[in-house]
Amino acid sequence: MHHSKHSHGEHHRQGHRHGHDERHAHGGFGRGERGGHRHGPGRRRLFDYGELRLVILSLIAEKPRHGYEIIKAIEERLGGAYSPSPGVVYPTLTLLEELGQVAVAQAEAGRKLHSITGAGTAFLAENDAALRAVMVRMQEAAGDQANNPPAAILRAMENVKVALRLRLAEGRLSGEQADAVAAVLDAAAVQIGRT
Repeated sequence: MHHSKHSHGEHHRQGHRHGHDERHAHGGFGRGERGGHRHGPGRRRLFDYGELRLVILSLIAEKPRHGYEIIKAIEERLGGAYSPSPGVVYPTLTLLEELGQVAVAQAEAGRKLHSITGAGTAFLAENDAALRAVMVRMQEAAGDQANNPPAAILRAMENVKVALRLRLAEGRLSGEQADAVAAVLDAAAVQIGRT
């Protein structure tokens, strides 16, 4: 009886894994698919798995690329509005290789260089309308980002807030310490005004 329960549980896990792999392998263009990176809490994700797969494949079609180059290319085209997670990009590259849409060669420092195959080119052609729709959305996201402070400034602002919060959490500042922190902030404000 115990063996039967174990077999049933194992079958259920295998079935669940197979279903997930099959959805991933077929692209998953529906909005219900999980996997897009959210830029900030509560925001709609920019890509689903299938759309990100198309974007990655189109970048490789332009020229052979390493995984890191693909991540940076997407960041640049979106003006910093979105940065795909390596935990999504690298499994997608592995999937494209398994599907025969991408060929992989070992390059310097053991990095993998990805180039598109005939099957990959055919897949892009079959999904040209979907790819163009994603590219339009990318342009819109980049345009929206242009009206926001640059990502580097937002990161630096957050660093200052975190540093202040941690310093104040250590305990009450003496008058001398408070003056020193204020002097650093005042100097930064003056420098920013002159930049």
